[in-house]
Amino acid sequence: MSLFTNLLNLHLGNKPREDFFTEIVAYFLSLNNDILLGWLKHDSIISDDNYSSIKISTQQEHKGLENHLDNSRLDIAVELSTGLNTDVIFIESKIAAKDGNNALKKYADILSNLPNVRHRILIYITRDYDPKDDDPKDDDPKPAIKEYCLELSPKINLFQLRWYQFYNFLEKRAFDILAQEILIFMRKNGMSHTNQFSSVDLLTMVNFNKTLHLMESTLNEEVQREFKLAFGGVIKGAPSMTQWRWCSRYIIYTKFSGGNFWCGLGYFNLNPDSFAEYPYLGICLEVSPGFGEHSKVIKSMQKVINDKPNIWIPENLTILPSCSAIFYRKSLQEFLSEKDQLSAIKLFFQESIKELKTVQEQYFDFIWKGVSIEAATEPDQEEDPDILLSSIGGV
Repeated sequence: MSLFTNLLNLHLGNKPREDFFTEIVAYFLSLNNDILLGWLKHDSIISDDNYSSIKISTQQEHKGLENHLDNSRLDIAVELSTGLNTDVIFIESKIAAKDGNNALKKYADILSNLPNVRHRILIYITRDYDPKDDDPKDDDPKPAIKEYCLELSPKINLFQLRWYQFYNFLEKRAFDILAQEILIFMRKNGMSHTNQFSSVDLLTMVNFNKTLHLMESTLNEEVQREFKLAFGGVIKGAPSMTQWRWCSRYIIYTKFSGGNFWCGLGYFNLNPDSFAEYPYLGICLEVSPGFGEHSKVIKSMQKVINDKPNIWIPENLTILPSCSAIFYRKSLQEFLSEKDQLSAIKLFFQESIKELKTVQEQYFDFIWKGVSIEAATEPDQEEDPDILLSSIGGV
């Protein structure tokens, strides 16, 4: 796990991944102006680097114009000065989200209204594909964003980039530890993907449904029934592709006394950084800092690890403000030699349920003491976004 991922995990509640990464990249570029200018030239955003002054700021507030409903906060603003002329670049960065509420148009308006600026540039850089140069719909009187930017006076030059392009550029120039950590963080968050299909990608396409059906069959009604009997419920919509995409896992789960304490059963680490790594499967028990009995749960988890060090695996068992968990798990590699792999995996899932039930009764009785299982859990609810955003066992 990278340094920046560890630091992000210390944040309470939902992880502000985009703002966090914005601050990291902006700080790095402020220390490495040559890389900033080289990147801008590489993508034909600027034509020369004859600048005597470079200023980078983040989360810059701008009061909304008359036609704006609210104020704006820019991810990154770059001022490039030659001494005689000033060029201004606004950078809007997205990892998972997309441009909402016509934010790009507002940024273009603000940029066009800045005084004493020679070149005005708006960069929209995303992890995922989010085209902004489509023609407007027939019933939409508003022009597409690129056309809109060019119609402004002064006009705005809009450039749309993907984070994997920056990753490829930085990878060739990552000579210090800060750059290396940025690359690790980008890989962890799916920002290093290229624009070409590899042989592995093609194999994934061909076998995706088969793989999904195999996983579904091991988390079938029989396993879910035992999970529900042991822990009081299974969240509707789990397992889901959303978890696979954002959290690198495919699990069923339930919550105890709210979303800050929960357990999940299934497949974890489905998107490892290396082909040498294998996903693992089993069960986890996780608590977040928002849980009222957080410190007691951590101490009980530590007791489990001390009493059963060869069975349970810890994750972030500290009192620090981060999610903590214990895992009862095995590598998928351990099942590859089985003649009937699916049956062996289902048996292990059932074994995992029994083991967590035993641990629950022996070490966490203070949570359920005097409370029925039905009252302690929230069975059969829709999938919880807070669980999806949890980083334990995922990205």
